[in-house]
Amino acid sequence: MSGFDLLIRSGLLVDGTGRPGRPADVGVTAGRVTVLAPGEAPAGSAAHSAAEVVDARGQVVSPGFVDVHTHSDGVTLLGAEGGGSALVRASVLQGVTTEICGNCGSGLFPALPERLPAMRAETRITFGGDVGAYANFASFAAAHAGVPRANHLASLVGHGTLRAGVLGPVDRPARPGELRTMCALLDACLAQGAAGLSTGLIYTPGSYAGTDEVVALAAVAARHGKPYVTHLRDEMSRVEEALEEAVEISRRSGAALHVSHHKTAGRYAWGRTERTLPRIAALRAEGMDVTCDVYPYTAGSTALSAMLPPWANDGGLGALTARLGDPAQRDRMRRAIAEGVPGWENTVGNGGWDRISVACAPRHPQTEGRTIADLAASAGADPLDVAADLLVAEAGEVTIISHSMVEEDVRRVLAAPYAMIGSDGVPKPGGRPHPRWAGTFPRVLGRYVRELGLLRLEEAVHKMTGMAAARFGLTGRGVIRDGAHADLVVFDPATVADRATFTDPLLPPAGIGAVVVAGAVVVRDGEETGARPGKVLAL
Repeated sequence: MSGFDLLIRSGLLVDGTGRPGRPADVGVTAGRVTVLAPGEAPAGSAAHSAAEVVDARGQVVSPGFVDVHTHSDGVTLLGAEGGGSALVRASVLQGVTTEICGNCGSGLFPALPERLPAMRAETRITFGGDVGAYANFASFAAAHAGVPRANHLASLVGHGTLRAGVLGPVDRPARPGELRTMCALLDACLAQGAAGLSTGLIYTPGSYAGTDEVVALAAVAARHGKPYVTHLRDEMSRVEEALEEAVEISRRSGAALHVSHHKTAGRYAWGRTERTLPRIAALRAEGMDVTCDVYPYTAGSTALSAMLPPWANDGGLGALTARLGDPAQRDRMRRAIAEGVPGWENTVGNGGWDRISVACAPRHPQTEGRTIADLAASAGADPLDVAADLLVAEAGEVTIISHSMVEEDVRRVLAAPYAMIGSDGVPKPGGRPHPRWAGTFPRVLGRYVRELGLLRLEEAVHKMTGMAAARFGLTGRGVIRDGAHADLVVFDPATVADRATFTDPLLPPAGIGAVVVAGAVVVRDGEETGARPGKVLAL
């Protein structure tokens, strides 16, 4: 046997399958793995020499983590200066070797050519900079190919983006010809290598679509053998009804179902994981292909405009801004939050403005970290008026954090055998992003494995690697076996922990010793090496 490019010696191999860890050495040649018995590659052996050796004594060697739910579609396109170097590197520093973006129905593609200029403005608001909009997956991948990255990126096709790229941001059903065009664009993107179809049925313009429209699109994903991935239409008081809609879409379309960041949020839904999780388990027992993902926090993050009723966003940013400037329209929004709107999740109505804090408002940094209720009290104003004024002043570019869940529900989902791990990271420049973008995976390993014993180490690693890779078609990834892609993490199980907080959200974790992507060491002793072997994966 010839020498290795890299040899990881004397670690505990946790291979991503869920099987018990075992001592082993791992060799890497030309970006592929060879698993060796302990000591099979003795130091100084000519047959097993290596250009670089990593000593993993006392540490775990696992497959690289797969973050199944991100909104990192455009952060590297902004560059280290535009995106912020800490923001760009946060994911790989926590051991993520593949990110899956295009979630919640939102992405950077596809669109009809005539819609691309209008969509650029919308993507700027969603992703925090001029990241562009693209006709299809191939052009999206080509744009990323020109920007070096440390880890890999795969992308779903966002239903909301698809709808906006054909219809525009309008509140009406798709006409038959428009739906055929949407299906054709989706089909082309999936054929080019996109990972599946995502919906965000709480968010406009995806929320304007009925079930039949989504069924037609999910059927296209099913023909490609790719999943239907959904942010449910309601994760709060109507979460069970929304889950049943997702089940119907899966059954009618034939697509495998994956429920994004499963939660039961808001005071009227706390505890309902005691009903939703048994329902998913029963569906699986009946033979349905259904899974979910979860992040290990009781707070979520999204756009401030999503706190407003869907009709407020009809027509896009310009129409929203005009409505926010009209006192009568503001009063209508206030009533909608107080009374509810049929079919609308109504985050504020289910929780309150005191649970909504500003994460990023680039022109008003003094608001960041404060709740809308607190800002309103300080100004002697109504919270809806404070939110509306901030949205207008920021041209819609306001991200919030919603403290809407309880720990018991988070733990139940984490422990579910079909739940994998996704950060739901929203890496927009500036402000105080949710710490999950820098801390999700070490938090699971440190808090929920080592400290609380909620999960076995091998079980947690499986959720982060092999289970995730199998769901999203990442062939040859997520497991350590001979011939697999050399995407690897070396971490200390005794010290691994998240350090990112809501006040300092990009602090890198403790205990991540090395990260290997495509056979190259991209993180050593918790610091980036500067290697950039990552690429966009066509699946």
